[in-house]
Amino acid sequence: MRLDKFISQQLEVSRAIASREIRAQKVTVDGEVVKDSAFKVSEEHEVAYDGNRLQQITGPRYFMLNKPQGYVCATDDEEYPTILYFLEEPMAWKLHSAGRLDIDTTGLVLLTDDGQWSHRITSPRHHCEKTYHVTLDSPLDEQVAEQFAKGVALRGDDEATKPAVLEVITPTEVLLTISEGRYHQVKRMFAAVGNHVVALHRQQIGDIVLDEALEPGEYRELTREEIDSVGLPVELQQKTARRK
Repeated sequence: MRLDKFISQQLEVSRAIASREIRAQKVTVDGEVVKDSAFKVSEEHEVAYDGNRLQQITGPRYFMLNKPQGYVCATDDEEYPTILYFLEEPMAWKLHSAGRLDIDTTGLVLLTDDGQWSHRITSPRHHCEKTYHVTLDSPLDEQVAEQFAKGVALRGDDEATKPAVLEVITPTEVLLTISEGRYHQVKRMFAAVGNHVVALHRQQIGDIVLDEALEPGEYRELTREEIDSVGLPVELQQKTARRK
């Protein structure tokens, strides 16, 4: 990668400004000032700006975040703070959430710069399950679990929801596992059976469970096992099976 492009990405400035800073001798490579904007930066180089080392990104990144209330799952928003506020990572703006949560919903958010990986989570084709801890306004009717297992009609939607699994914890607390990602789906499902969600917390996406050690606003990298648990796209699974 050209040095001016690298500096531009790291400092989140234009290429022209990056070139100006390079000419001003503010950039060093392996401890030596480099004034050539076209200098080729490799993974082995140690680049610094104003004496501060800049971390190179060598591959896709994967994180889990315990999202608190009051933040939106976006890279930029004019009205509300975004979840990127919590990330102390270079070029955090390149990361996106693999499945969003509402501003008042808490819990597990997966962040990555790997578009294919996040697509396997969000695409309806892959039926990736998500589990939520739901706090309700009123005690749950006994027949709701059966209704959800069959699918319920949501106001404004042409098709009923896909089968969902409901586990009762207390009369007003449940775990709900769904395989879709419709707009405000969990809240709308309970509204369809005459109840109201007062708190919503996502605990799990696929096989990835929110780390209990993470306080609200804290995050960590995913393990290799967690990353691989998302699996291959259906088309690649089929190709792999044909080769065997």
